[in-house]
Amino acid sequence: MYAIVETGGKQYRAEQGDVLEVEKLEGAVGATITLDKVLLIAGEAGTTIGTPTVAKATVTGEILAQDRHAKIIVFKKKRRKNYRRTNGHRQSFTKLKITAISEG
Repeated sequence: MYAIVETGGKQYRAEQGDVLEVEKLEGAVGATITLDKVLLIAGEAGTTIGTPTVAKATVTGEILAQDRHAKIIVFKKKRRKNYRRTNGHRQSFTKLKITAISEG
């Protein structure tokens, strides 16, 4: 059984036991989190597609880590104008382990 879940403006395919890196969610390491924007659930009984979400369906996960990705460098330049700007960015993420998928 798997589910398509939306969080942080992105969609993820979640199956029980999967480890996902999603956009940062509030919560401490070891805490349980419930995602309720379930767009699709597929299993042995068939597929349920939400309009836009599946009513009363939830995906439960445990927070494994709150971390940040590697730094990316943003460099802007305009030729012949002596314009150069360098910035760096590190995106925060939450590592989730999916523990249960409930159809409600």
